[in-house]
Amino acid sequence: MTRALLSAGLSAGLSAGLLVGRTAGGVAVHGVRAGIRRTQRFPELPTLPEGRMLDLPGRGETFVVDTGEPEPGAPTLLLFHGLATTSYLTWFSTLDELRRTHRVVMLDQRWHGRGIASERFSLEECVDDAAAALDVLGIGAVVAVGYSMGGALAQLFWRRHRDRTAGLVLASTAAYWRGSVGDAMFYPVLGLVNDRFRGRYLERVLDVRAALADDRHLGAEMSTWAWGEFRATSAWAMPEVLGALGRFDARPWLGEIDVPTAVVVTARDHAIPTARQRALAAAIPGATVHETPGGHASVVFDVHRWRPVFLAAVDGVVRHARPVRK
Repeated sequence: MTRALLSAGLSAGLSAGLLVGRTAGGVAVHGVRAGIRRTQRFPELPTLPEGRMLDLPGRGETFVVDTGEPEPGAPTLLLFHGLATTSYLTWFSTLDELRRTHRVVMLDQRWHGRGIASERFSLEECVDDAAAALDVLGIGAVVAVGYSMGGALAQLFWRRHRDRTAGLVLASTAAYWRGSVGDAMFYPVLGLVNDRFRGRYLERVLDVRAALADDRHLGAEMSTWAWGEFRATSAWAMPEVLGALGRFDARPWLGEIDVPTAVVVTARDHAIPTARQRALAAAIPGATVHETPGGHASVVFDVHRWRPVFLAAVDGVVRHARPVRK
């Protein structure tokens, strides 16, 4: 894998490859991007809602967070996390604000964290897991919200579960991953490699999952918590997950999306080109565009500028969300 391709995969995981340490006044994070080490600062770790392992009948057990309704009838947001992270690690910087006025549900996706370790990674199975979790929790309609890889999952959630999708918020994401000449060569080769080594990948994913402690370090300092969350996903999962993303292409059906949709664009994104993000918005009827000035990891490292834009996008979709069939 070339340095650029590796960088794209890691950046899509919100600075995967993190080396976390303490520096004067805060937590420094050395993110790998295009082979260049940079020091970035995490926001403060808020008090996070606790989650639990939830059995999805016929599918397996996965880690789910359900904040409950802040008040009766509050809308529900279903959050899909990014590549190489967990639900906590993608969304920790916005959970406090979201759960004040919304019921928030999120889960670790397959091959990530405490998600289901299936024979193969499938985006379709991930969204069906989410629908199964909603069934167990007794939840009907949701606004599906996704960041990076999670944006692909949110799109697929509408595609496969239209009857319970009231709206979409798609952040730092695209309708397809295979867009350049390099991608056209890389993904087929990756597929061949995955076919040969998938069993070995899965063994490593299972080993990491089995070694995870019950405690998610929710009361720990930021560096301890972030490093624990990052290590909860095996690096051996990434070739399989990237292979699935390389096969994803929503362009043939984006024009059919008929629910309120907001697209949050990161203007200096080197992992998912900004042009692809804007093309996604242009292909969805009536989608609104909300632009933030930072890069792909803005949800963590530029959160003070990113969060208000994202929250406004969520608010706009929720206010215009249509009732869905029960």
